[in-house]
Amino acid sequence: MPASGLRETDLYPPVKRLLEEQGYEVKSEIGAADVVALRDGEDPVVVELKTGFALSLFHQAIDRQRMTDAVYIAVPHATGRAFNLTLRNNLGLCRRLGLGLMTVRAKDGLVQIHCDPAPYRPRKSTARRGRLLLEFARRVGDPNIGGTTTGRGLMTAYRQDALRCVRHLHEHGPTKASEVAKQTGVEKARRLMSDDHYGWFERVQTGIYALSPQGVAAVGEYAEAIAALACEEA
Repeated sequence: MPASGLRETDLYPPVKRLLEEQGYEVKSEIGAADVVALRDGEDPVVVELKTGFALSLFHQAIDRQRMTDAVYIAVPHATGRAFNLTLRNNLGLCRRLGLGLMTVRAKDGLVQIHCDPAPYRPRKSTARRGRLLLEFARRVGDPNIGGTTTGRGLMTAYRQDALRCVRHLHEHGPTKASEVAKQTGVEKARRLMSDDHYGWFERVQTGIYALSPQGVAAVGEYAEAIAALACEEA
């Protein structure tokens, strides 16, 4: 017995009842479809029943879209934070695939429709698009390998700016932040060195920064990246 207490056959009566209340004639196991509902010459509604979310369920539902656009998946409803997270994630997937999503509650057979089949129209974020394009424009070269998610960190435009400051302090010693900004072209050098996200800088006097021991080590650790930045700026 599934953890929800419902088998696929237990999902059918509540789903059938809901569709019949909406004026559909409903039959099960028609061809490859678990549930087929017809109403007044409209496109058929197909529902695939499963005891939980699985990749095979989405494969089946996508295959049913070859017959009709009105395809739903139905799974048992559960309680708890883990299920709510799973439901939210799979709801997003259903919307992207143009699928509808139903859940069936074990204790009383309540069917809840979370989304109906519809073409996916993602809402664009101009802010995220702007950050993407800005990072692309500011980053020098292509220093990362696609797919990299671990290690000492990706080479972002921010890290490149920090390395410009490291290089200047390594070559000139303790320097006023305003001079570092002027010579490196890093407009926010003062804020960058003050925030010191990488532990590379230390303030030796008001407005004057030098390399920390970690910063000195970074000169060797990032020698190749620093040299590449110097070549780009030459």
